[in-house]
Amino acid sequence: MSRNTLFDNTKTAFQLKSDSQLERAYFLFKMISKESLVKIGTAITKVALNLNLPVEGLIKRTVFDHFCGGINERDCMDTVDNLYDANVYSVLDYSVEGKEEDAQFDATAAKVMELTQFSKNKPAMPFSVFKPTGLGRFKIWQKITEKEKLTPEEEKQWENIQTRYDRVAKTASDCDISLLIDGEESWMQDAADDLCEKMMEKYNKQKPIIFNTLQCYRWDRLNYLKKAHQRAKDKGYKLGFKVVRGAYMEKEGDRAIEKGYLSPICISKKATDDLFNTVVEYILENLDDISLFIGTHNESSTYLAMQMMEEKGIDEEDRRVWFGQLYGMSDHITFNLAKEGYNVAKYIPFGPVKDVMPYLIRRAEENTSVAGQTSRELTLLKKERVRRNIL
Repeated sequence: MSRNTLFDNTKTAFQLKSDSQLERAYFLFKMISKESLVKIGTAITKVALNLNLPVEGLIKRTVFDHFCGGINERDCMDTVDNLYDANVYSVLDYSVEGKEEDAQFDATAAKVMELTQFSKNKPAMPFSVFKPTGLGRFKIWQKITEKEKLTPEEEKQWENIQTRYDRVAKTASDCDISLLIDGEESWMQDAADDLCEKMMEKYNKQKPIIFNTLQCYRWDRLNYLKKAHQRAKDKGYKLGFKVVRGAYMEKEGDRAIEKGYLSPICISKKATDDLFNTVVEYILENLDDISLFIGTHNESSTYLAMQMMEEKGIDEEDRRVWFGQLYGMSDHITFNLAKEGYNVAKYIPFGPVKDVMPYLIRRAEENTSVAGQTSRELTLLKKERVRRNIL
């Protein structure tokens, strides 16, 4: 099969989906393709959950089961094992967002460490992951980034955040599991970057354990990467980066207008794509210093990364290069890459239905705003339905 048509192979793409799961996926992406329905549906869902109306069962059987592995890690194990049988690895993502209390942050840190320790003896799970705001209040990150003075209480909270980070990072190092730290909004990200680099300096001496995230819809990320690379070389440690386009674009643009500052977002979709590809190429040229997790649902960027690897003599199975997609999306990329021998993983969110809803709502809104993403999913699902003769 030509590389240019690799991702058209729907038999491989949907090999793990039963006919009923295929039909559910088709129905969900039909709904997501209609922006007005997404807006109405997310608004109604938020109200229903806030009023404790009995809608969790419906949510779980539809959008939750498609995009999430389960309400706890045990629920995810059949999915993890089935993916591994198809040469696809798993990144279990405890996707609880928007918490404010220390006890909740401690619980999230404990959950990440527990998953990391579990992964130690589970070859299918070579990564752990968390969001910075999963381990501490957004306001603290923001004040550190904006160089505002913390109150004594906030100083204590910042100390607690750093302690949680170090405990989670040490656990990953002890277990030899790579730790992916997600990117978030630009007005808190400097503090997250700085703390992540401290963890890299401490735990990435021999090889990359700690991975930061570069959101390439931000025009300053290539410059940041080059400076981080120089700092790492000067101090003698390795870097790891997950490279993505980004997840907060509309919020970033709105805030820049509201506050009257230059938007951190690239001027166009093409500029974002070009920056993403340039960042990937820079890392591939410096693999001895930097390991790479390419998080993308973009076929063109994936083909280009494959081509770069071939031109630079980088083997498909080189463990310094990974591809990743979200569970429930872009199976045509994931499974066809895996069949070709590349290292590829699915990000599998899990957690209580109500707590994971902010994540699911963001996924639905992203799909409506990314031109072509949902229509491509629908085209491939329709093609597979025809192939299986289940129309």
